[in-house]
Amino acid sequence: MATIAVDIVSAEGEIYSGEAAMVFAPAKMGEVGIAPRHAPLLTALKPGEVRVQDTEGEEHFFYITGGMLEVQPHAVMVLADTALRGDQLDEAAALAARDEAARALEGISEETDVAKAQAELAEAEARYRAAQKLKGKR
Repeated sequence: MATIAVDIVSAEGEIYSGEAAMVFAPAKMGEVGIAPRHAPLLTALKPGEVRVQDTEGEEHFFYITGGMLEVQPHAVMVLADTALRGDQLDEAAALAARDEAARALEGISEETDVAKAQAELAEAEARYRAAQKLKGKR
């Protein structure tokens, strides 16, 4: 079976390193699936879930807040702004952050940075969806 080396890193350090059969990542233009011998690719990532299927068929879940994805035929590098392992996600905290971001967007004034508020809401929504999805997998 062909495999691809996967490294997920953030400013905090290495999050994951290993061999995989398949990797899925939230690219800006939509989710991408990366198999061994994939064509080279460099793309921006949006907040969401990175899934790594290891050689045993087990899936590993990670939440990222954005970053860059570099793909080479035998290697995948996720350079995340921040990253958490799936089991580190707290659904209640993600829901509270989503609700707070939505309230901040509703109470918009001239001093509010609309783009920043929308980005915070999108990140909070992605974190909540990832936490919900992981909850169903436990």
